[in-house]
Amino acid sequence: QVRLVESGGGFVQAGDSLRLSCAASGRSISTWNMEWYRQNPAGEREIVAGISGSGGTKHYADSVKGRFTVSRDDAKNTVYLQMNNVKPEDTAIYFCRADGQIRGEFWGQGTQVTVSS
Repeated sequence: QVRLVESGGGFVQAGDSLRLSCAASGRSISTWNMEWYRQNPAGEREIVAGISGSGGTKHYADSVKGRFTVSRDDAKNTVYLQMNNVKPEDTAIYFCRADGQIRGEFWGQGTQVTVSS
């Protein structure tokens, strides 16, 4: 079993930066693909970014390319989402997801990001 805890959310202004963290416990996630999702106030959920187990492959939603960066620190069993130049449309609850493949998938409880214009 893996427990994921997101942190780092908050209330910021447009143009600010924010770094979200997703700390895993229970087992190492160093070889697992990890993803960040967000759910907007309308309840729509979309994938924001993903990073492979090796860290060598990353992908981003078009809406965040060039502004967000996903990374991981396997020594800390943690994945990050660096958010730069945030916009009001980035307002959402941000979740991380661990793809354990045959071990299943695991989700955190989410962290709220609110961006004012």
